[in-house]
Amino acid sequence: MRLALAHPRRHDNLRRIERLDPAVDFDEIFQLVAYHEFPWEYVQGTSIAFMRDYGVPSISDLLDRTGRFEHDGQKRYDDTVLIGFEAVVDGVDSPRAHDTIRHLNRIHGHYGIPNHEFRYVLATTLVGPKRFIDRYGYRPLHPYEVEAMTRVTTRFGELMGIKDLPATYADYERLLDDYEAERFAPDPANTRVAEASIRIVTHWYPPAVRPLVRRVTIAMLDEPLRVALGLPAQPGWLVRLVDGLVRLRGRALRHLPPRAADDPFRHDASRTYPFGYTLAALGPRDRSTELHRDAVRKGA
Repeated sequence: MRLALAHPRRHDNLRRIERLDPAVDFDEIFQLVAYHEFPWEYVQGTSIAFMRDYGVPSISDLLDRTGRFEHDGQKRYDDTVLIGFEAVVDGVDSPRAHDTIRHLNRIHGHYGIPNHEFRYVLATTLVGPKRFIDRYGYRPLHPYEVEAMTRVTTRFGELMGIKDLPATYADYERLLDDYEAERFAPDPANTRVAEASIRIVTHWYPPAVRPLVRRVTIAMLDEPLRVALGLPAQPGWLVRLVDGLVRLRGRALRHLPPRAADDPFRHDASRTYPFGYTLAALGPRDRSTELHRDAVRKGA
């Protein structure tokens, strides 16, 4: 039995992108990639990108000390995704984006994070999704898409005040690879933060399948990252099976229509924000406010 040809509308967005100028239309191209062409792949690639941060002990130590992954993991996850969305949905230079990035800078301002760590983390948010899409998407990224993603990433970094940003995607990729070669190292904090993050994902599923979800999640990580995180090695057959099934998913998508123009992907944050969210709500909870509310509830 022969497979059907690719869906005739499958490449509509790609044709549209090819008519755009990534030096000018980078916001539009970025949104087509992240919310129409590769929404699932973009989220998965970004999630693994954030796991890469935990392979650097100086980064994971700070994340471990804040305790947000251990005690407020779902909110931390949702906040990260929503801040990213708020910063790009109207364009990275829109008032909405500027407000979001100022809010993000206020959150980070309490921690004294060095510029080299900001540069690395920013690089993961570009290189991670790009590599994941190229491997598992229904097609590799077009050069226009890569340039647009790079321009959005660089402008985001400029607005954050990050210095010495790379100029091209290749420079970001080189920064990431060199940084990891120098700074990836096992550390107990790496493992604690990684395990806490994996628990966020496993708790989306019934208890009976959570051990399997954990193993599949680990199987998706490349070996240098897995070792740096101190996570257990998975059987080779499982790693190959997971890789093969995700690749098969990408091939299957070739035979389906693209996501409708009026139906962009939106992150479901209902676990944390069932009634919606405001920008001010994104970020660490104000502990003093929580204590005040607890006292009010108890009638103090």
